[in-house]
Amino acid sequence: MSETLFIVRESAIHGKGLFANCNIIEGAVIGTIKYKPVKKDGPYVLWIDDTTGIQVDSDLKYINHNPEPNACYCEDLQVIAIKNIKTGDEITHDYGDDWA
Repeated sequence: MSETLFIVRESAIHGKGLFANCNIIEGAVIGTIKYKPVKKDGPYVLWIDDTTGIQVDSDLKYINHNPEPNACYCEDLQVIAIKNIKTGDEITHDYGDDWA
């Protein structure tokens, strides 16, 4: 697919967000997280477990929290659509109850 699946723009949820640039079907791979390992929390850090943090170094870092998400992170660090996402919809993930 030559078309870029997503674009970054201002989000009503928080700061910048990731938005579908075309229709994305349920089960599609939106992207794979590029990262660097970190030991301290900070912006765009995802915690794999209690001691393993990764700082996301790609546009996928702009995926905002939503308790009713349309995407999820997989163990292999792929981001997958968990429902159909329409062009223009913000791509979101549920970061859990501790997300503030």
